[in-house]
Amino acid sequence: MSLDNLRDDIATKQKKGLPFIMASVVVWIFITVIATLNIDINLKNLLVFCCSIPMLPLAWLIGKKMKVDIFSNENPLGKLGFLFTLNQFLYLLIVMWVFTAVPNKMIMVYGMVFGAHLLPYSWLYRSKSYQFFAIMIPFVTLILGNFFSGFVVAVVLTISEIVFVFSLKHEL
Repeated sequence: MSLDNLRDDIATKQKKGLPFIMASVVVWIFITVIATLNIDINLKNLLVFCCSIPMLPLAWLIGKKMKVDIFSNENPLGKLGFLFTLNQFLYLLIVMWVFTAVPNKMIMVYGMVFGAHLLPYSWLYRSKSYQFFAIMIPFVTLILGNFFSGFVVAVVLTISEIVFVFSLKHEL
C-alpha cells in the first residue's frame, strides 16, 4: 500500500481522530469550570493539569460509540500518530515551567501547546481542519491570554474545539 493510501486508510478508520477532539471538548469544559473557581492560583493550575487525565478514557469511550478502535495497529501510520501525541508530553515541560514562573498565564500556554501539537495530524489525516486549528489556536490563545483571564481563554478554546468537531465531521 502506498503512503497516500495508508494516510487515506488511517484517516477513514480513525475518523481523523474525531474521538480525541470530541474528548478535548470535555477537557476544555472542565478547564473552563476550574478557571471560574475562586481558589489559589497554584491549586487552580494543578487542577487544570488534572483535567487532561480523562482524555484517553473519554476518547476510547467515544471511539467505541463511533466504532473507532483508537488503539488499532492495522495501519503502520498509527505508530506515527502515537509519536505525534507523545510529542505533546515534551511540550508540557514548558507548561510546567510556566506553572511556577508565570502562574497566571498557565492556561494560555497550555492552550497554545494543545493547539500546536495538532499540526502534524494535518499531514497524517490530510486535513485542512487540523491545519487551520493547529495554527489558529496558538495565535488566538496568545492574543487573548495577554489581554484577558484564563477563563476567557478556556471559554474560547472550548468553543473552538466544538467548531473543530463540526469541521472534522464535515471533512469526513
